[in-house]
Amino acid sequence: MAFLCGMNVPDLPTLTAGAVALLKTLIATPSLSREEAQTANLIVTYLAQNGVVSYRVGNNVWAKNWRFDPLKPTLLLNSHHDTVKTNPAYTRNPFEPTMQNGKLYGLGSNDAGGCLVALLATFVYFYHQTLPYNLVMAATAEEEISGWNGIESLLPHLPPLALAIVGEPTEMNLAIAEKGLLVLDCTVRGVAGHAARDEGENAITKAMPALRWFQTYQYPRVSPVLGPVKQSVTVIQAGTQHNTVPATCTFVVDVRVTEQYTLEEVLDIIRANVPEVEVVPRSVRLRPSGIALAHPLVQAGVALGQRTYGSPTLSDQALLPVPSVKCGPGHSARSHMADEFIFLDEIGAGIRGYVAWLERFFRGA
Repeated sequence: MAFLCGMNVPDLPTLTAGAVALLKTLIATPSLSREEAQTANLIVTYLAQNGVVSYRVGNNVWAKNWRFDPLKPTLLLNSHHDTVKTNPAYTRNPFEPTMQNGKLYGLGSNDAGGCLVALLATFVYFYHQTLPYNLVMAATAEEEISGWNGIESLLPHLPPLALAIVGEPTEMNLAIAEKGLLVLDCTVRGVAGHAARDEGENAITKAMPALRWFQTYQYPRVSPVLGPVKQSVTVIQAGTQHNTVPATCTFVVDVRVTEQYTLEEVLDIIRANVPEVEVVPRSVRLRPSGIALAHPLVQAGVALGQRTYGSPTLSDQALLPVPSVKCGPGHSARSHMADEFIFLDEIGAGIRGYVAWLERFFRGA
């Protein structure tokens, strides 16, 4: 590496040991979404112990590299430190970091503690180096609930961003696209009447064509990475008693939108095809996201053997206004499961993988 100027680069084994120690402490400190104050304190302390000045916005912690140059583009390293609620099927104490057969167990170990500590160690590794890009590290809150006080509230406080790596468990493969989300509250209105007489307008019957449309419609533009837009009716409610024709039928639709459409385009298509339905989106914040396969950051990873794919699950990518890649140690299938774990080897491999990837990217920048 030719980036270093007058400072010693921390060695990776030492960084890995520190990352594992931090992860154990994070697991032992409950950090459900909106309750991350204590884990934010731990991250501030970790950065300070490594000579890094950090800043805080709510429960979001961020830092910029020592040789930050406002004339250079900025690359964001981001992962979250909140967790979901404990799965009731846990057989272990979710807040007790325990080791067995090379696995570190505990709530948030895989999603996304391993990614977070690996990115923090990577940021420390590059912190004093002179690079073609600035680095900003952001450990964010409320990711698991897409909350307003997470990365969205932090972005106005950060320098202008050009690019982002979002740490989520992908086995260190590159998720170069991610589906966005629309949750729609839908209402069909009829006229109440007595079920024994030929009166009223049954809202359930009136809703059936729309329900069939949501089930069968195929959006014409299909993503080469993410496949088709997917929509599912997930909740339905109607009626109050057996002998009354229901006047309203309400249902919820979960729509996973690819980069081939904006959320607004999908809303227009839906409203044009089910005009009898009142369609109200809960938000239009969680947008499809991604990065071009030909982007130098992606190609640097591909050159190291990282596989590219499209991710159906949401992350903070949905709220980032710049091209981004989702990548990190761990396996997505372990997220939110009972007795969540990450292999210790995955953490060290994640740090080495992030460092090698960024070094290759910086060499070509």
